[in-house]
Amino acid sequence: MIEFATTDLCDAHETGFASGELQVMTPGLRSFGMRSKFAGPAATLKLFEDNVLLAEAVRSAGAGRVLVVDAGGSVRCAVLGGNLAKAAENNGWAGLVIGGAIRDTGEVAACDIGVFALATNPRRSSKHGAGEREIPITVQGARVAPGMWVYADSDGVVASARALHAS
Repeated sequence: MIEFATTDLCDAHETGFASGELQVMTPGLRSFGMRSKFAGPAATLKLFEDNVLLAEAVRSAGAGRVLVVDAGGSVRCAVLGGNLAKAAENNGWAGLVIGGAIRDTGEVAACDIGVFALATNPRRSSKHGAGEREIPITVQGARVAPGMWVYADSDGVVASARALHAS
């Protein structure tokens, strides 16, 4: 497990804010998974009220990455539920950061994975397959590109152009 505290990372790399190499997602994300602290290189998705691409992603090898999802900030339906959180856990994802809603919070809480999202909604999403993979996205004001490092803990979510933790 990677040892870090987002507060310490921000303090130690404060000059990265001016250059944009370091960004903090604006408050509003809540922790739902068993892990309230996780980090890894980003994989990205952009979708809106449709979770087909998210389902495909979590059913593939995560390899310790963090799936960051720009769901358009919509909380009108959930794009992640218990089955997909379990798939993410089983496939080695470090965590998920979702700029949208989730459901099945009891099931998600039982998964040994980190899940941060804006809200909950019992309504499921549509299943059309619309969206884009592995592109730069914006979640809670932070621009995240594939391969950037994402650090999440109880103080917030930080996105960095490079790894900041000690190896």
